[in-house]
Amino acid sequence: MITPKKWQLLFKWMAELGIKANELQEKFIKGSGKGGQKVNKTASCVYLLHMPSGIEIKCQESRSREDNRYHARKRLCQQLDIKLNGKDSLSAKEQERIRKQKQRKLRRSRNNQKNA
Repeated sequence: MITPKKWQLLFKWMAELGIKANELQEKFIKGSGKGGQKVNKTASCVYLLHMPSGIEIKCQESRSREDNRYHARKRLCQQLDIKLNGKDSLSAKEQERIRKQKQRKLRRSRNNQKNA
């Protein structure tokens, strides 16, 4: 269940990126994969198209349609942020932070192996 506060933060991010609700085309389609018979019967998978940029998102992270609507919009914001801001986007900064963290761990483990 997505809290109202998370929805508000998402709508704020969408406004900062210039995404308007009337620019989005949203469809609900039948999902596939894990989840059994219930997933195959219900249309809980969200297809989202941002018409100005042409970005298409298909999201089926959970069995809940509302949760999938949230996650699809969040992915759209991430992709549009990368497209508009490149290396200065939030996603790119997060990926760079994780990459540096992994490098530090690798260096530490190599140093520990040499010292042992």
